[in-house]
Amino acid sequence: MIQLTDEMREALANALTDRLPVILAYVGPGGQPSISFRGTAQVYSDDQIAIWARNPEGGLGHALAVNPRIALLYRNPEKRLGWQFHGRARIVDDEAVRRTVYDNSPEPERGADPERKGKAMIVDVDRVIARGQTLMER
Repeated sequence: MIQLTDEMREALANALTDRLPVILAYVGPGGQPSISFRGTAQVYSDDQIAIWARNPEGGLGHALAVNPRIALLYRNPEKRLGWQFHGRARIVDDEAVRRTVYDNSPEPERGADPERKGKAMIVDVDRVIARGQTLMER
């Protein structure tokens, strides 16, 4: 069972201001792995993480249509915290979801997309790993 913790919620919510953005990995067209930093990763529900994707026409949106499997990595060496979140991601166009994800993103990220041209991405978390051990699994 996946039950994201308050510690995870707080760590992700503060990742950008702590200068520790989450790293997102996905497989792009042609099977090429791709990674990027994400400053908007946030716990959306007990078993979901959300991200505001500022560039909806970028490679991530196209890749998810073919292969929704992604991984997220959070690491805070000072606090000795680190988690891998593995799951299935999708772009969500529902306006209420979009508003929530955008509004819960850090101010610098909102400032980079003041017209809200981005998209909300929801990740259904299937596995959480810490220090090589599976902590939670769907």
